[in-house]
Amino acid sequence: MDGASLSFLDVMSCGFGAVVLLYLIINHNTEKIGQIVNQELLAALRVLDYQVLEGEKDLAEMVKKVDETKRKIEIAERQLIADKDQLEKQSDTDEEKPHDSAAKEPTLDDLKFEVESMEKDVKRLRAAEEANEGGRLLRIQGEGNRQYLTGLRIGGRNIAIAIDGSASMMDPSIVNVLRRRYQSDAAKRAAPKWNRAVRTVDWLAAQLPLDSNFQLIVFNDKSTSLSTPGKYEWTPVGDGRDVRASLERLREHVPNEGTSLENVLLELRNMKPMPDNVYLITDSLPTMGLDKPRSSTITGEKRLELFRDARQKMPNNIPINVIMFPMEGDPFAAGAFWNLARATGGAFMSPSKDWP
Repeated sequence: MDGASLSFLDVMSCGFGAVVLLYLIINHNTEKIGQIVNQELLAALRVLDYQVLEGEKDLAEMVKKVDETKRKIEIAERQLIADKDQLEKQSDTDEEKPHDSAAKEPTLDDLKFEVESMEKDVKRLRAAEEANEGGRLLRIQGEGNRQYLTGLRIGGRNIAIAIDGSASMMDPSIVNVLRRRYQSDAAKRAAPKWNRAVRTVDWLAAQLPLDSNFQLIVFNDKSTSLSTPGKYEWTPVGDGRDVRASLERLREHVPNEGTSLENVLLELRNMKPMPDNVYLITDSLPTMGLDKPRSSTITGEKRLELFRDARQKMPNNIPINVIMFPMEGDPFAAGAFWNLARATGGAFMSPSKDWP
């Protein structure tokens, strides 16, 4: 009886141990799945937090503008009433006064003619501006209408153009970027995506006002001035020789390394005076801050955090216009840069593949 009872207890113990082991395995997998789900939810929550913060800033600005507009309307209404009263008094006075041809006031027809003349002058000036008669700095070769970037006006006294020169600018596909990293420097410069970005800078440079100053910057893990190598100073556009020299230096750049947006924005903020307009050509969120990262991989949430840190380095009163050539695997980039352009009063666009 004792031997039979001992065997039965052994069997029961083995069965119980198997159940415990199975429970531990299932519970461990459940915890791993839960961690993955929580990470995805946390990423989505951070994006929503960012959008809410930006929306609150925009709402406060809109409320301020609405109040200012209401105030202007009230002032205009009061002025209109005062003008009407003054006009009625003047009419009564004119009827009582004898007519004097030497002190004749302008008639309604005279005023209409003057307004029509002014409208014609405005139309003529706008047509000259659009055609840029005698004011185009560089000639862009090619056929057809090249004014694809509608809504983007190149204006200001001090204009900065910053182009992302990192390795990702060689191709929109991550796999092809990794493949091109082992090619020669000449092959990297000939990458189609990089050439589109360089031609975009050509287009922007051709629109620079002749009486303005410019600064051309290429950035990857560091920021480099191409118009004033070794320092960051405003260069007069003048006859375009300095602009052409800067573009030639850009063509010598080899796209490589990661992307530090913080470095280039710090350089722009420290310029004296600060830029009136910034034109930023890029494809994705930054992969590093001021220093190179220790790890070779980075998450989308960390890139968004680096973008926020860099954004704080630039004042809100400087328009940042973003021209984007999207990179796969970076879904947060378009929304982040769109919010940046909108918050600063700039423009955001992603040109079609056949441009320029």
